[in-house]
Amino acid sequence: MIDLNNIEKYRENNRIEAKKATGGLPKSLWETYSSFANTLGGIILLGVEEYRDKSLHPVNLPDPDELIEEFWEIANDIQKVSTNILSYEDVYIQNVEEKRIVVITVPKARRFDRPVYLDGSIHNSYRRNGEGDYRCTPEQINAMVRDSEVKTQDMNIIENLPTSVLNLDSVHSYRIKMSSVKPNNRFENLSDKEFLHTIGATGIGEDLLLHPTAAGLLMFGKAKFIKREYPSYCLEYKESSRNNKNYKISSDTNSNCENLYDFFFNVFEKISSDIKLTTNKKLDINLVTTALREALANCLINADYYGENGIVIVNEDEGITISNPGGFRVELDAARAGGISDPRNTAIMRMFNLIGIGSNNGCGVSNIFSVWKSHGLVPPVIEENFEPESITLKLSFVSNDSSDNSDSYTKHPDDESARQDTVISYITDNVTVTSKEISELLGVSHKKSKQILHHLMAKDFVIIRNGKYTLKA
Repeated sequence: MIDLNNIEKYRENNRIEAKKATGGLPKSLWETYSSFANTLGGIILLGVEEYRDKSLHPVNLPDPDELIEEFWEIANDIQKVSTNILSYEDVYIQNVEEKRIVVITVPKARRFDRPVYLDGSIHNSYRRNGEGDYRCTPEQINAMVRDSEVKTQDMNIIENLPTSVLNLDSVHSYRIKMSSVKPNNRFENLSDKEFLHTIGATGIGEDLLLHPTAAGLLMFGKAKFIKREYPSYCLEYKESSRNNKNYKISSDTNSNCENLYDFFFNVFEKISSDIKLTTNKKLDINLVTTALREALANCLINADYYGENGIVIVNEDEGITISNPGGFRVELDAARAGGISDPRNTAIMRMFNLIGIGSNNGCGVSNIFSVWKSHGLVPPVIEENFEPESITLKLSFVSNDSSDNSDSYTKHPDDESARQDTVISYITDNVTVTSKEISELLGVSHKKSKQILHHLMAKDFVIIRNGKYTLKA
């Protein structure tokens, strides 16, 4: 929540919108309402004027009570707004500098309510970026519609494909792993056909024949058939290290990892073997590799395979970056706290669970943060991008108190608070910034500027979007 008593310190950004509103309720308010609801949420300030220097100042509203009454009348009109996601506590009058303004706190809409659109047309859905509100593309609307369904997309039966598109080598390997994790399980005596149907990898179509489900196709299918259903499907693992700068595993180039199952174990084997060779002897290898296994599984379970980007895993000397298409289905704060499970691909999650990978208790992200904290490592960073939608998790193997003698920041730890205040003020003035700009502002190395920004992200002061940093309202 912003400090309204110091409103002049703030600037409009991707979570703050000011409107003078002295002539009545602005029509553009509803585009902002839609954009905040469909993006990260935000605060609309009525009775606040933006000066030429971008600073915000309250004005005298003729009748704020009448504005609120009119607001609720429109907010509850489904001909104007597809759904009202606000409670009465979200809209109130605040005294600022002896002037009364109206504060409207718009939360990020639940996935069941997105997209929030205007004037009875789903095409009037908006998103927010640092420069204002923009109309959603058809791809963004389709992604929100897919996520709004109760039944997850991976449960759908792909009726235009036969079960022969599944790779039986992958299936047999999966069954062997299941037997090692759960000996004498109830699936052991089933034929492959019965087994695949029982775990949800195949289903009966309208022609009364068996076909792969989306989960079965993604988990065990052959790449060329997966691409027929998911044109942007791509699984990629890269290494960039002192010893090997060109190592790559990809569903396009390596027939041994054309589906999610094979890719997962190929990549996890590489990552876990590298961790065991790490020079950081303080790491508890079992805890860290378990956390990495969960992070990799979460990436595959929560990806939107109809999205524009593919899965990309980058393994570097000082950390691992894991990216998947699709946005968050729960609030980031809730994911970090744990206890809320809302996977994008429920059937794929269950298939991983059957071989002892992951859980459905919603604690995957919080466990990763806990492991990194217990090892004193730089906190994980989660980036949510919207153009196109994707999630990136950055896991660093660098100690949180490591020194970098290339600049004065680590030599004077007492200056940390002042430097962070400087960064916050700079972002407030400029809405979005890059780590390079912060490096130049503070006179520190690029590596150190990113560390400072990551500390602010860990405190929930700053978020990153499309590679740029902005304030979290």
